[in-house]
Amino acid sequence: MTPLLRQVLSQVDGPDPRLNELVSALVTHLHAFVEEVRPTEREWLAGLDFLIETGKMCTPDRNEFILLSDMLGLTSAVDDVNHAGPDNMTPSSVEGPFHSPTPARELGAWISSGPERERGVPTVVHGRVLDCDGTPLAGAVVDLWQADDTGLYDTQDDSQDRGNLRGLFTTDADGRYWFRTIRPSSYPVPTDGTGGRLLHAIGRHPMRPAHLHYRVTADGYRPLTTHVFLAGDPYLGSDAAFAVKDELICHPVAHDTGSEQWEIDGPFEEIAFDLRLVSVNWTEEKA
Repeated sequence: MTPLLRQVLSQVDGPDPRLNELVSALVTHLHAFVEEVRPTEREWLAGLDFLIETGKMCTPDRNEFILLSDMLGLTSAVDDVNHAGPDNMTPSSVEGPFHSPTPARELGAWISSGPERERGVPTVVHGRVLDCDGTPLAGAVVDLWQADDTGLYDTQDDSQDRGNLRGLFTTDADGRYWFRTIRPSSYPVPTDGTGGRLLHAIGRHPMRPAHLHYRVTADGYRPLTTHVFLAGDPYLGSDAAFAVKDELICHPVAHDTGSEQWEIDGPFEEIAFDLRLVSVNWTEEKA
């Protein structure tokens, strides 16, 4: 430990022990970084300017710091250390920068009402919300959001109404949810900001595999934020956000004709995905 680092750490003495621990560890790693790579003053100032520019990119509809965290794998790393549980639980995954308030909808509703409805592949998504013992969870709230067939969210695309391709559903007595939409596509993360500049500078592509976002809540259970990824997507092995987990990959089933059960006219795809939530008492139960 250098004399400078020792002096800085000696002055971390606030009333919150956990904050002291976090700041001390951060300072220690930052000083080690400087010792290892020996940045020039110009490089250090460029890094600070990069962070300032990142802050200026943030809006109520876009968080560039979350995007950076995702692109560096930090969001997934934090997610992994915070969401241990039974082997059969549904793994969590990153939220991403594009969650926004979601309109409540009836089970079975179309969440797609923009021009993508005419272009995209009609898709039925259904499943159950369960606990890790397989008990259905009635009244669970399932918050869904996705990009359209061109890879744009409603907040990025003036041709979509706000709330398009989003839905807030409540599971029925059997823990079931279902809705109709269009098949999502793989897409690039925004590259017009600092996140995109960083990806270009280090030689990485910006693509995310096709997916649906989920946020599920139920009384007595840990909230779950996760994805459903579509099997066969070429970017499953190189997701720019490092969010893909094998348990979250689903195989869409193609149907050549419509379905009376799912109220679909003509060919469509079907995605079935159950979610298993972890009790808030899981740690105590395990002990």
